[in-house]
Amino acid sequence: MKKALLTVLSLFLVSFITNAQYINVRIDDPTSNQPEEVSIAINPTNPNFISAAANINHFFRSSDAGLTWQTSYLTSSFGVWGDPSVVYDELGNLYFGHLSNPPFPGYWIDRIVVQRSTDNGINWNDGAGVGFLNPKNQDKEWLGVDMHSPNYKGNVYMTWTEFDNYGSSSPSDSSRIKFSRSTDRGLNWSNAITVSDKSGDCIDEDNTVEGAVPCVGPNGEVYVSWAGPLGLMFDKSTNGGTSWNVDKFVTTIPGGWDYAVPGIYRANGLPVTACDTSQSPFRGNIYINWTDQRNGTGNTDVFLCKSTDGGNTWSAVKKVNDDNTTRHQFFTWMTIDQTTGIIYFVFYDRRNTANNFTDVFVARSTDGGETFTNFKVSESSFNPSSSVFFGDYTNIAALNKMVYPIWMRLDTGTLTVWTAIVNDSSAVIPVELNSFTTSLSDRNVKLYWQTASELNNRGFDIERCALSAERLAWDKIGFVNGKGTTTETTNYSFIDEPTQSGLYSYRLKQIDFDGSFKYSSEVDVNFIFENDFRISQNYPNPFNPSTTIEYQIPQASFVTIQVYDVLGKEVVTLINEEKPAGIHEVNFEPKELTSGLYLYKISAGGFEQTRKMMLLK
Repeated sequence: MKKALLTVLSLFLVSFITNAQYINVRIDDPTSNQPEEVSIAINPTNPNFISAAANINHFFRSSDAGLTWQTSYLTSSFGVWGDPSVVYDELGNLYFGHLSNPPFPGYWIDRIVVQRSTDNGINWNDGAGVGFLNPKNQDKEWLGVDMHSPNYKGNVYMTWTEFDNYGSSSPSDSSRIKFSRSTDRGLNWSNAITVSDKSGDCIDEDNTVEGAVPCVGPNGEVYVSWAGPLGLMFDKSTNGGTSWNVDKFVTTIPGGWDYAVPGIYRANGLPVTACDTSQSPFRGNIYINWTDQRNGTGNTDVFLCKSTDGGNTWSAVKKVNDDNTTRHQFFTWMTIDQTTGIIYFVFYDRRNTANNFTDVFVARSTDGGETFTNFKVSESSFNPSSSVFFGDYTNIAALNKMVYPIWMRLDTGTLTVWTAIVNDSSAVIPVELNSFTTSLSDRNVKLYWQTASELNNRGFDIERCALSAERLAWDKIGFVNGKGTTTETTNYSFIDEPTQSGLYSYRLKQIDFDGSFKYSSEVDVNFIFENDFRISQNYPNPFNPSTTIEYQIPQASFVTIQVYDVLGKEVVTLINEEKPAGIHEVNFEPKELTSGLYLYKISAGGFEQTRKMMLLK
């Protein structure tokens, strides 16, 4: 009887887990005062500690990975007046950026304030005031931290919008994107500098420059994008924010960033910028996420574009929400799990509802922003009212495949703050082959690939591509028992390599827990066996004005390549230096030699070979 009961119970649990919604946890205290405009961050030194914030001065703290929360209220002599941004640095220091409202002689939003906590928000310093320039207004700030780069690790960065006169329609008043940095863990900040080359107006609508969210690249680059009268703009600094490049146009924002959504007091589609600094195949990719109404005023959608070359060029715009309805998706935010390279998005979604009823969705991309999987994370819909200010944004944080979207609900005029605890451990990460080398002593092949903790306990088949025109035939030549590590690269060896030197192509087959699999892109490798020195016939031959000479050496050697005339007189030395094992090329472009027959000779590792070539002028 007990055994039967346990079997039934087990089946029930499996069914429940398979069909369960994500756990929704209310973050704010029931006595909180209409919190909105939320921010969330995970402590990288101890992910059990999660911090969040909301307008105007709410701070929320969890020490059990988001299961329970405590509410407190931030204070500062500068005042605490909304637009909260919370971030951790790599040491676990917590920063809270917000607007100001100090007593006289200060004034409302006269500066940005950054407060620091070294104990996960239990205690805070009074904060540093940044960007004060009477009588201008400082608004819509966001923080970013360099977590890893050798030159700027620990730097805290902040971008925001400066208004000559907030809300003014005067043509003489303008807005601009400002930047400041702290090199001492948030205690002191540099003088504010202007990033945007083109100003906007001060109305706080489409032609105002806003939405500056800083992020950091793999080598300490600082990136930021914003919206304004020119559309979506981007800029970068390669010296820790000391100076900035010329603004680069990314794409248009049809309909502008300020638009209307039924049931929402105020709606906008300001951009979010993020950069992949993980060891994934997408390391260095820069992403910009926003919403707009290019598909109609009744059909707001979520969009993404990316750059794979440091912001010099940008991809076509991709739609993140995967529905085909004419319903609204709005208030998006994006983050990257820097342990995996997975991109996560959160947004409000009405694809499955009627009227103004609203759900919360998360989207995931495991292939560098090429495709997206959408899933609902809110347990129930809510029906907002446009008579209650709802804020301007949501937020999301992710680390080690634990994902925490944060959002506001508005039920019968009451605002509350919620999160969903998303364990995304089942996500499959595409793996890219990096390189091959040959071990000449035992002729084993070593395989290298980028890896991270998400590869643990997955299997990998190494397959060789037949050298056919279609490149479709694959021969299995070995099996690697894949147990990835958290190191940057991992190498495995297997025997059964090709029997002669030549060019071969390989791909990696990543086998997931459930038997599904993905292939990496192909990687070409030249196999050169021991003592297989050679120098090829130059091409073209005959030649004018130049020709290329290819040679291969199976081991690091001092290489000399000389050119002689038919009488044996040396006319030029093309190579005379140490070279690594591999296939190499050297270009020969004689400008003063006459037409005729010439000889070229290689000497390397005791090997010598001479070939002929013909120059025609």
